Formats: sequence, C-alpha cells, structure tokens
Amino acid sequence: MNLLKIKDNSQQKKETFSQVKNLTGKIADKTLEQLEREGVFVFPDTVRDAGDITQDQMILQSVNDVYRSGNVMGFLGYGDERLIIESRFCGKSEDYFFQYLLDKVLNFPNIVDLESDANQDDRMFNFFLFLFPHYLKAAMRKGLFKKYIRYSYNDGNVKGTIDVARHIEANTPFVGKIAYSQREFSYDNSLMELIRHTVEFIKKKSYGSNLLVKVKDEVKLVINATPGYEPYDRQKIIEQNKKNTVRHAYFREYLALQRLCLLILQHQKHQIGLGVKRIYGILFDGAWLWEEYINSLIGDTFYHPMNKEGKGAQRLFDGNVGLIYPDFIRCNNEKRIIADAKYKPINNIGNRDYLQVLAYMFRFDAKIGYYLYPEAENADDLILRMNQGSTYEKNVMPRDEISVTKHGLKIPIDAQNYADFITKIKVSEQEFASVFLSDSLEAHR
Repeated sequence: MNLLKIKDNSQQKKETFSQVKNLTGKIADKTLEQLEREGVFVFPDTVRDAGDITQDQMILQSVNDVYRSGNVMGFLGYGDERLIIESRFCGKSEDYFFQYLLDKVLNFPNIVDLESDANQDDRMFNFFLFLFPHYLKAAMRKGLFKKYIRYSYNDGNVKGTIDVARHIEANTPFVGKIAYSQREFSYDNSLMELIRHTVEFIKKKSYGSNLLVKVKDEVKLVINATPGYEPYDRQKIIEQNKKNTVRHAYFREYLALQRLCLLILQHQKHQIGLGVKRIYGILFDGAWLWEEYINSLIGDTFYHPMNKEGKGAQRLFDGNVGLIYPDFIRCNNEKRIIADAKYKPINNIGNRDYLQVLAYMFRFDAKIGYYLYPEAENADDLILRMNQGSTYEKNVMPRDEISVTKHGLKIPIDAQNYADFITKIKVSEQEFASVFLSDSLEAHR
C-alpha cells in the first residue's frame, strides 16, 4: 500500500504526490460536491449550507508546481493508494488535536492512533461506525420515517386491489377468501429496516454496546418499529435502499443516515481495500469542527446562530432582506461583541473576512469584533483599530472605540500522549475564554 500524509492548510510540491499519483489525479481540482457524488463521505453532510466550507472548496488545488490543501481532514483511497490529511497541529506521532475536536464535538473515542494500525482502511471504517449515533439522533429528531408499503392479504376483509392471478392460484376451489393487496403507511419499511440492520451490525462489535448507549432511546424506537426484521434479509434490504434513496427535502437527515448505513453494511474487503477502482473515504470539515468546539468554550455568554440547522437567522435589512448567520453574538447587548471562528492561519484571515465581520458589527451596534483561530505559538493578540478619515484629505487616523482582534487559542504540539495533550489544552482554553469575561474585557481592549 502506498501511503502519503499531508496537513490541512498547507502546500506541497506536486512531486511529493508521486507515490499516490493515481489518487491525486482523481481528486485534484475537484470540489467537495464532486467528490461527494463520486462516493466520498463528507461530514457534516450539508456542505452546501456551510459558511467556511462550500461545495466549491477543493481538497487539493493545483497552483503552478504545488498542491494546496484546505480546511479538510480525513482519509481518501483509490486502488492501493491512500492519502491521509492531518490537522496542521499534528505532532511527530499522532494527531491529538484532530482527535480532541472529534471528542469534544462528536464524543468520539480515541481512534486516530494511525501509526499503531497498519490497516488504514479499518481505521477509516471506524470513523463511519462512530458517526452513526450522531446521524441517527439527527434523523430521528424528525420522528420515525414512514412510507407507503404494499402488503398482500388473503382473507375475507377486502380493502384494496384484488390480485386475480394470486387469488385463482390460492383460492381454487373458492373457500370464502379473496387475495388482494393495499398500500399502507408504515414505519416498518426498507429504510427503517436498513437502520435496524446497521444497529445489529454495530452490536456485534466489541465496542458496539458502548457506542449505541449514546442513542439507546433511538435504538429502542428503531427496534420497536421493525417487527419484520430478519438477519438474513440484509442484502435484500441493501439493494432496496440503493434503488430507493430518500428524496423528500424534509427528510434530508434520513438521506445522510441512509448513505452512512449503506457504507457501513457494504464494508467488505472486495469493496474497500486493495484493488478498488473508485474513490472512497471520509472527510471532515475542520472549519465546522472548530466553530462547534469554540461554542463549547464560550457558548454560555454568546448566541450561536447555526446556518446548517437554520437556527438563529438574522437579517441585514428590513423587509426580511439579507440573510446572515454570524458565528457568535455576545448576549450582553450593552457591550455587544461579534466573534467569527476561523479555522485558518492568522495570515490567511484577510479582506473578505474583515468586510464580513465589520458588516455584522454595524448591524448589531457592536464596537468590538473578534476572529477566533487556532495557533501553535503563544502569539500576542493582534488588535486592528478601524480607521477614520480619507487619504484624499490626508486625515486618516485610527479610532479608539472600534476594533477587531485576532485572538488565538494555543494548540499544544509537543504533547507526549493524549492525556498530556488534554492537560495542556485545558490551560489554553482557560486563557482563551478569560478574555470574554466582563471583568477582563475592558482591560484586554
């Protein structure tokens, strides 16, 4: 197996990718949306609704003699070639930061010890399994999935369409029964059966019970809704779901869950492994993980509008015009702050980012703005004060009352193990969040 590891938000000479040239040729200059259509699993699934990651973003962008990576982390494979995209804060051995984000945001167990596992495909498959509770919970917030199912009967209570051929075969000579069928709205359908098969598959794993305990109520509902479940029907159920994908927009969470279940249940050596002539893998939106992680640190004092879920939408103008989703709006309306989570190196936070935050600040009467980004060094905050005046009039000078600050959270890169990483980043988190305490805010400015 040919394996190459790169980091997010970095660039490498094209010659570096020679050992995975076939895979590179399949993914270079392709958008996330294109890769998703070709079979790559992208988390979260609603990339088209995201702010910092879009369907137009590329995994590898060709620029002259180099390839540039973006905000995405994960695994990709094609034939016997594998590409691992680590976080740029990965140390010499393990990607503790990526693991920590997954742990904090998605409650993942420690599964990114890549060096200890020679089988990268099995490691990648674990990601699919550990995502299952998240997708199951999200889908079932919409309630159990129901659809029309055609059932066949042979009795005297005719309610639907008479099946003449089956009636003649079953009821000759006539004994008072009629063969008929009717469509009924049922929970026990091919999709719910697919979810049930996935639940039973995970149960057999050594860690299955611990994984499913996170969604024990949802699992109970699935089991109760599928009395027709038969273990030997798995392949039939898989084929039914491959032919009948969820189409209704209201149930798009079920579409994502359906796709994940199919990936899990079809995980076989002849499908994912050596000799596969299609792209496969799983990619995580680092920008989304970072934003949700920051919310876990400052969410008690900030509103957190969520564009992916359509919650907390704001408008720039009256008449319901100008839909916006600022990352964070400080709850204190007397000392309003707008904060924008950026999974970018500080030098990549530039003009478009400035314009966006300043527009939000103007909209919410905020005089203070922040960019919240991860850093590897103990860098001082960079405070940018808004100018006033015009170069034409030669009276440009900074304002004292309006500023935007680039505020970094130090990510440990020298941790000896995961426990050591957690200890060190907890210190960083306290220092990072303390800025937003009311008593220290004025001093910080």
